[in-house]
Amino acid sequence: MRFQTLTGFHDTLPDDFRFWRHILATATGLADRFGYQQIEPPILEETRLFLRGLQEGSAVVLDKELYSFDDTDGVNISMRPEFTASLMRAYVEHGMHAWPKPVKLFAVGPLFRHEKPQAGRFRQHVQFNAELLGEEDPAADLEIMQLAYSLYDELGFQGLTFQLNSIGCPVCRPAYIEKLTAFFESHLSQLPEVDRRRLRVNPLRVLDTKEEATLALLDEAPRGIDHLCQECTDHFQALTGYLDALALPYVINPRLVRGFDYYVRTVFEVWGQELGAQNALCGGGRYDGLVESVGGPSTPGVGVGIGIERIVMSLRGQGIEPPPLPQPQVMVVHRGAAAKTAAVQVVSDLRRAGIPALLAFGDRSMKAQFRSADRAQVRYALVMGDDELARNAVTVREMHGGEQVEVGLDEIINWLQTQLE
Repeated sequence: MRFQTLTGFHDTLPDDFRFWRHILATATGLADRFGYQQIEPPILEETRLFLRGLQEGSAVVLDKELYSFDDTDGVNISMRPEFTASLMRAYVEHGMHAWPKPVKLFAVGPLFRHEKPQAGRFRQHVQFNAELLGEEDPAADLEIMQLAYSLYDELGFQGLTFQLNSIGCPVCRPAYIEKLTAFFESHLSQLPEVDRRRLRVNPLRVLDTKEEATLALLDEAPRGIDHLCQECTDHFQALTGYLDALALPYVINPRLVRGFDYYVRTVFEVWGQELGAQNALCGGGRYDGLVESVGGPSTPGVGVGIGIERIVMSLRGQGIEPPPLPQPQVMVVHRGAAAKTAAVQVVSDLRRAGIPALLAFGDRSMKAQFRSADRAQVRYALVMGDDELARNAVTVREMHGGEQVEVGLDEIINWLQTQLE
């Protein structure tokens, strides 16, 4: 009986990790430079944590994307669909609100959403998240945006730009939602059922529609950016001023909303060129009020989530190759039982000294062992036989030059370290 991965899930294969290790090293290096500390919340949390954080109108809740079940203790739990709610819970539980502000955190790990699979999006996917807590300054929004932009820039993406919007705050957003609802209700007969449902639960989600009939109405719909209170207007103008000062490109997109209801004011996406129908690389925004929803004190916050699989797909699509992974440069080949025992010891000594090394397995001929060394693309083959053992030495053959030299066993580590540098 043969098995396959479940729909929406995938295997990350060795060739993929050429990209993964480069992406994650770049991301964590940037997090260090920006002063973010790593945190890792558990994969399972109480479902009500996500329901409180996401709220009823979120796409994850609205479209029943949570992987939820009752555990043996009778508690309904879910596999995390996003990081932010878990990080807010950790922030409150571990007293981070008493830490010096701002608190800057990042996390890397798998998320789970039972959504329709599509290119670069899976039901299990890995995300890099960065969160900045305790600061209302629009410069904090800028920093999170810069972190995301810098990651794609350093990975070699071209034509990067921000899609940017402000969706207001609890002061000004209700009046805008009222106007937006009235507009769509006046065109209710033109709305597909999916958008009628969104209108009933969360009218802002209609702006994120993919339905052609609704898209045709959006040019006439009220724009949230035209209905901001003075504080939200000032916040947005300060942010765009910082972006202008740094010459970071952006487009104000009044239709841009995020999939979770906890966002306020700033929402953004990073877009890249030549990515086909899916221009958006990542998204984030400000979520003042989320900490309070999970039992903490009033705490402003802003963050971004970046899908790793999406980056891998985009890099491959653009023909951007990552640096090669480190490969063993030495293989020890042998002839005879005594020499093989000595070869096992030499390989062990080389690895302990930090020199990646391979052992030719089995009792194949020397010719076959050299073919293995060639396929492994090592630089040196170390030959061990009865003659070498008698002289307490190894014969070193340079695989691509064909030259040979004899080196004493007590000198081989230093010799290789010098050559490989």
